[in-house]
Amino acid sequence: MSAVTEPGTAAAQPNTSAGRLAGKRVLITGTGGGQGEAAQAMFVREGARVIGCDVQAGRAEATANSLASAGHDAWGTTVDLTDPAAAAAWVEEGAERLGGIDVLYNNAAGFGFAPFPDITYEMWKHVIDVELNLVFTVTSPAWKHLVASGAGSIINVGSISGIRGVAPLGQAAHSAAKGAIIALTKSLAAEGAEHGLRVNAISPGFVASPATDAAVDEQGRNYMLGLHLIKRAGTGDDIASLATYLASDESSWVTGQNMVIDGGWSSGFN
Repeated sequence: MSAVTEPGTAAAQPNTSAGRLAGKRVLITGTGGGQGEAAQAMFVREGARVIGCDVQAGRAEATANSLASAGHDAWGTTVDLTDPAAAAAWVEEGAERLGGIDVLYNNAAGFGFAPFPDITYEMWKHVIDVELNLVFTVTSPAWKHLVASGAGSIINVGSISGIRGVAPLGQAAHSAAKGAIIALTKSLAAEGAEHGLRVNAISPGFVASPATDAAVDEQGRNYMLGLHLIKRAGTGDDIASLATYLASDESSWVTGQNMVIDGGWSSGFN
């Protein structure tokens, strides 16, 4: 993995001595845009050292370079996390560059929506691969580094669709993948506890991003917003703020939780 800026250059003199995540060594997947880009920016502003990746060529490099140019400790590279070997290589190179891993934020995900009768097996496999399997391909090689940290934190991304059915948008495959991530989070929290490793999930409602804009038409968007008590779409910063808390020592007694951040959708309708 090549760095966006090399150590020793003027842009590679970040201040990581202050902030809620001061000195934290962090891997974030899907930093090329949307929630991952927002989290990367917020994390480095809070003093973290962040290595990101994205499947879209050049996107993770671009977002990291912008932050590095401003004096933050950020790198990015292009990786297809559905390839177990490529995912493992990214993790190992990241751990070597950072000197270990304190936080893993499994943010990256693809999508696929269709009414259940229209879901082919190929589509089903694709959604499970780009939403669930890539959590495994990254977390598996990162586990030993997080355990070695002694106080590591894994943050997974579930979805409101992992706990509630949404008929009009055809989310059966998506819901199955995100529900599995929520269950996996609880299991990993149980296994990680003896090592001081915390594992939590964030389950957003409708969040405005390039990915959701591509997946949901105007009618679907209006339907989703109508389910929220707070009548606006979530933002990348809304989710990043919760992720910052879970990555920080402020949440040292929080593990095995699925934290729903959905504008009140799961609380009821008005």
